Amino acid sequence: MKISFTPKEYARLLELVYLGLHVAVRRQEEDGVPERPPTRRFDELEQKLLELAAPLGCAELVDVGALGRLVPSAKLAEDERVEKLIGEYNNDTFWHELVVRLADRDLATEQTKLSLAGAGGPPIDADLRLRELEDGYWEEFEGNDLANVVLLRGGKG
Repeated sequence: MKISFTPKEYARLLELVYLGLHVAVRRQEEDGVPERPPTRRFDELEQKLLELAAPLGCAELVDVGALGRLVPSAKLAEDERVEKLIGEYNNDTFWHELVVRLADRDLATEQTKLSLAGAGGPPIDADLRLRELEDGYWEEFEGNDLANVVLLRGGKG
């Protein structure tokens, strides 16, 4: 199979690869998590794509790293569009995780209280209740950001 790219198309492909690897691999590296085996499967493909930079007129987007492997250059990693996309992704991930974890916690608390109280009646629809809790948190955070969040250290709220 043969495929051809213009320098502009190839530069966009490298941006896309960089963004994808940021999600799959580099977030773990930034967080100090050792590289996991599933993420190593991308190494050869990344190297193959980076090796094409010079022949496709995009050598400025690639550098040689400390171990002699090709790495995205600062020009690529610090590109304003790339940084904006990564920032938006990180922000969306934060809010999603916060809402999901708080709703899961609240549902577990409600279920435990009902179980301990020996409340009769039909069981709650956990999926429906979870969506309701999540919707409530989304409404709160979209309207007030973190302004109304209070952390109770050592306490149960």
